[in-house]
Amino acid sequence: MSGQPWVVLKFGGTSVSSAERWSTIADRVAQCQEAGERPLLVCSAVSQVSNMLELAIQRAVGGSEAGFREVLGKIRDANQRLASELGVDLDEVAGGIFADLERLLLGCALLGEVSPKQHARILSAGELISTRIGAQALNQMGVAATLVDAREVLQTRTIAGHSTAARYLEAQLDDAFDPALAQRLNAEPSVVVTQGFIARTTEGDTALLGRGGSDTSAALFAAKIGAIRCEIWTDVPGMFTADPRRIPHARLIRQLGYDEAQELATMGAKVLHPRCIAPLAKQGIPLHIRCTPHPEWPGTEIGAVSHGGPAVHAVSAKRGVTLVRMDTVGMWQQVGFLANVFTCFERHGLSVDLVSTSETNVTVSLDASSANRDEASLTGLLNDLSSICEARTIGPCSAVSVVGRNIRAMLHRLGPAFEAFEEHQVHLVTQAASDLNLTVVVDEGQAERLVSTLHSLMFEGNSDDRLGPSWNSLTEKQVDEAQVEARTRWWQEDQKRLLSLAAAGPTYVIHGPTVDWAARALTSLDPVDRVLYAVKANPHPEIIKRLHAAGVGFECVSIGEIERVLETVPELDPQHILFTPNFASRAEYEAGFALGVRVGLDALHPLRSWPEVFAGQSIQVRVDPGTGKGHHDHVRTAGARSKFGISEVDLPEVNALAAQHDVKVVGLHAHAGSGILTPGHWSEMAAILTRVGAQFPDLEYLDLGGGLGVPERPGQSALDLEGVRRGLEKVKAAHPRLAIWIEPGRFLVALAGVLLARVTQRKTKSNIQYVGVETGMNSLIRPALYGAWHDIVNLSKLREEPNEVVTVVGPICESADTLGRDRLLASPSEGDILLVDVTGAYGRSMSSQYNLREPAREVVLD
Repeated sequence: MSGQPWVVLKFGGTSVSSAERWSTIADRVAQCQEAGERPLLVCSAVSQVSNMLELAIQRAVGGSEAGFREVLGKIRDANQRLASELGVDLDEVAGGIFADLERLLLGCALLGEVSPKQHARILSAGELISTRIGAQALNQMGVAATLVDAREVLQTRTIAGHSTAARYLEAQLDDAFDPALAQRLNAEPSVVVTQGFIARTTEGDTALLGRGGSDTSAALFAAKIGAIRCEIWTDVPGMFTADPRRIPHARLIRQLGYDEAQELATMGAKVLHPRCIAPLAKQGIPLHIRCTPHPEWPGTEIGAVSHGGPAVHAVSAKRGVTLVRMDTVGMWQQVGFLANVFTCFERHGLSVDLVSTSETNVTVSLDASSANRDEASLTGLLNDLSSICEARTIGPCSAVSVVGRNIRAMLHRLGPAFEAFEEHQVHLVTQAASDLNLTVVVDEGQAERLVSTLHSLMFEGNSDDRLGPSWNSLTEKQVDEAQVEARTRWWQEDQKRLLSLAAAGPTYVIHGPTVDWAARALTSLDPVDRVLYAVKANPHPEIIKRLHAAGVGFECVSIGEIERVLETVPELDPQHILFTPNFASRAEYEAGFALGVRVGLDALHPLRSWPEVFAGQSIQVRVDPGTGKGHHDHVRTAGARSKFGISEVDLPEVNALAAQHDVKVVGLHAHAGSGILTPGHWSEMAAILTRVGAQFPDLEYLDLGGGLGVPERPGQSALDLEGVRRGLEKVKAAHPRLAIWIEPGRFLVALAGVLLARVTQRKTKSNIQYVGVETGMNSLIRPALYGAWHDIVNLSKLREEPNEVVTVVGPICESADTLGRDRLLASPSEGDILLVDVTGAYGRSMSSQYNLREPAREVVLD
């Protein structure tokens, strides 16, 4: 086999996490062998295991032996599921690794710290376990495979100025051809399976190549053994013109040069790690990105391709960026100023990405993935810089980039794009010396909407033959049948009735039985003691009545919502209503108590300033869990930049004030955001609340918030309610005296609702086909406000094959009045009825009479 050319195949976490994926791996190996090629497999840890290992370290360093053992159990469970599917004995292949992990974590717990050397050993376990499972599974499938420990064949190199953390956690390797390595691997009689992400130091210790380092491992192996190709197999088929999970009409980029791909990866595209391209480019080794769930899909090919004229290839955003702004009039004509400044950065091991200078200011961005970018390093940097200039940090920020080729030659065409920044604070602007990108750094919360706007300006109607299909056109027929049933069957069966309702004008239609189904799904979760509907999602009286009949209570954020509930179901016990105001007046708190509902406290000010309002009452306190989650920055409701909740550091004062004024804190509440599809999220919220809840002696229940997501975009999976239940059962077992509440809104009503609107006219501009409908952002503001995605179909031609890509817009005098861009529909004609799906939540409730146009009416069907 030594004469066969090598092909390196890298499989990421989602690509090695099930028997089905390993079957795809085996098929790809067979294809390569049939083509006379010899595969080397570079594998990541099972999906989420690396994150869980990080969490286990945090728990251990925090002194919680029970905490790290719980996480270690989840790591074992994730690998056991895979091993069981593949018929592999986990203890036989990886029992020693788990024992080593337990010893290392116990040591961290006893010492209260983790060294970089220990950190690397712990994190390497994910890849070591997955490859042992995978190699044995391949042999059992009839694919002869040999396991090679990457630490035996990849050695790091020492970099001057690298900290100990960087040496162990972000190690670098030589990428030159290695005849000895090639000879050793050629001597192996079979397919080689090895780990990504890990190597060894010159002292023989385990080292890591940084998070995402499996891509880099694959590239290094390819370069060192002279492979003819490197393939990266992941859960998306390639690089897109934007992040397809945020912008579903983003288009696949079929072909890129090494430099363009490097720029995209560096500026935020997550498909590839930026460090994986250079080793391949040096030796001219092509890189192919492929999709493991759909190996038949086209991918992206990266190589030494010929280029045309100036072009924009993508719009990207890199989040978590920190800026360092340095001001002084002393830098003007001062020789060596920049050298002195960058010496400070080098001293603290901080890598600079972007640089912008003027006569009195230098502003730089820091590499968001650097292991050295911690609070101590930043503080030390600012202290050093203080002798040279006035320095301060700005963040968190996002770097929004237009990436392409010969950008300077396109500045005249980019003019309209700059209008997108009109209402945003711009901290830094740079244009790459390579002429491959134009980058603007803005506040982090502004990034998503800017990317959406810029993408529309750059790519609507773009006929570049290097662009392939859009994400939504690839995935539109891949939605799981169960999801199709939950999402669409009710309105497909009711087509005639819906068309009749639409004759009266734009109409929201809510399907009552779907609301009932969602209520049953949540009220049947055994560990949950109370389900409270977030009325703001949709306050229609018929919905309130149905949910009351299903045994659901209500969460209200205003006195008006409380009054709506009490008027609609006057027999309701007010204690089944939870009032959770935010920055409300004293009068609202007084009114809530007077109505006899449960009241939540969201800030210290009311209890500090109006203690007499709360005296003798039992209340709920909203705790800020520290990090927001959700489908858009505007719906993430935790963290320093969110106005919601009380920080953990302020809870002792809450407790003291409550004791002083005879106030009982009976409930603790946490809510991180909306549209969350990770089943473990609510047990994570419970862990936070139980940890801080020890200081509240009267605690009776935990309110874990809402945010339960529903599938909205093509290919998106539904929330695993069984996973939610399993997590909450463990909470219940550990804290049996505490009740568990949840307060969903969107989950209960979103899938039940559609918006119907008649096509009024069509317009063609350049290559863009516009379809106008009779209502727009006055009825449904979510696409304009959040960049939210809603499926759109031509209800009048429901049985016809979609055949035309169009942009659906409303009649409102705003450029943002777009309901959907680049949608594949059965060709719409004037008079056709379009259906906008998943609009039961935050549709009619957020509508307005903007332009003095009446929003769509709302009808509830039985």
